[in-house]
Amino acid sequence: MAKRNNLLIFILTIGVFGILNTEMGVIGILPSIADHFQVGIAKAGWLVSFFALVVAVSGPTMPLLFSGINRKMVMLLVLGIFVLGNIVSIFTTNFTILLMARIIPAFFHPIYCSLAFTVAAASVSKEEAPKAVSKVFIGVSAGMVVGVPIASFIASATSLQMAMVFFAIVNMLAFVATLLFVPSMPVKER
Repeated sequence: MAKRNNLLIFILTIGVFGILNTEMGVIGILPSIADHFQVGIAKAGWLVSFFALVVAVSGPTMPLLFSGINRKMVMLLVLGIFVLGNIVSIFTTNFTILLMARIIPAFFHPIYCSLAFTVAAASVSKEEAPKAVSKVFIGVSAGMVVGVPIASFIASATSLQMAMVFFAIVNMLAFVATLLFVPSMPVKER
């Protein structure tokens, strides 16, 4: 049972890392985005600003709207939306489409993060819950602290698209791991 809980917590940590990396990793590649889409740095910054604004607006409501649905299905939905948004970001040549490919997943960001913490705490004993949540929080920290330089390095060493491929791969790994290893979690209580 402990091994299964450790795997679940690891998957949640990777999922949170992928989502936060998608959000924050763009900061390190804003100059590349501005060059690629032939927009100013300030306009490229909308990718970060609008993402954060949408998360702030949807944070109080979206987790509540999805609180009665099987948790595994909701996590798969959110990760799937992030994967699709990242794939669109890789191939688009239009800045407005890129902006939409970031804004739409941002609505679902608070759902996954709140679920990850809730599921981590519920998967262990009451005494172990803070430790489990702190392990998932490592994904938040890593997404913010490690995601930016990794994306920046990939973009400078290869291309902007490869940095976005990195975002997509991390989210895809979390999606596949959730699909294969996370048990169904019907909601008993909203």
